[in-house]
Amino acid sequence: MARLTLSKASLTAQGARLKTYERYLPSLDLKRRQLINERARAAAAVAGTERAIADVRMRVHVELPMASDMEVEVTGLVAVTVVELGEDNVVGVRLPRLDRVVLDRRSYALLAKPEWVDRLAELLAAVLELRVRLQVEQRRLAQLDAALRTTTQRVNLFDKVLIPRTRENIRRIHLFLADGERAAVVRAKIAKAKRVREVRR
Repeated sequence: MARLTLSKASLTAQGARLKTYERYLPSLDLKRRQLINERARAAAAVAGTERAIADVRMRVHVELPMASDMEVEVTGLVAVTVVELGEDNVVGVRLPRLDRVVLDRRSYALLAKPEWVDRLAELLAAVLELRVRLQVEQRRLAQLDAALRTTTQRVNLFDKVLIPRTRENIRRIHLFLADGERAAVVRAKIAKAKRVREVRR
C-alpha cells in the first residue's frame, strides 16, 4: 500500500475517492440483490426439472414395469440430435438459455417389439429433453453463483475496506493539518510576543 501523504492535495484526492466509492456501492449492492433473486429463480428451475425427471422415471416404473425385461432391446430408441442455445444478459452476466432440442426417434419393426415400446420411447424422449434442460439450467446456476460471489466480494471490498480506510485517511489528514495550523498559530504568537518584548527594550 502506498504511503499516505498528509497534505491538502492528498485530502482532496481522498475526498474524491470516497465520493466515487460511495457512489458505486449502492449500484453494486443492487446488482448483488438482483443476482440473489435470479439465482433463487435458477435454483428453483433446477429443482423443478429434477422433480420432472423423477416423475417421468416413476411413471416408467408404474406404467411400464415390463421395460426391465432384458430380452427386449430398447437402447437407442431416442437420441438427441440438435441442441440450440441462446443467451440472456442478466445484470451484465451472460447466461445460457435453451432454445430448442431436436430428438431423433429410431424406427423399429412394429411386429418385432411389444406395443409398450412406443410409450417407453415417448417417456425416454421426455427424459432426454429434461436432462438437456437440466444441464443448461445447472450451467446457468453455476455462472450465477460465480457472478454473485464476485459481486459480493466487491461489495464487501467497498463497504468493509475501501470506504472505512479512506474515511480514516481523511480523518488522519484533517488531524495533521489542524495540528499544523495550531502549531503555526502558536509560533506566530510566540514570535509576536518576542517582537513586543524587543520593542519595549
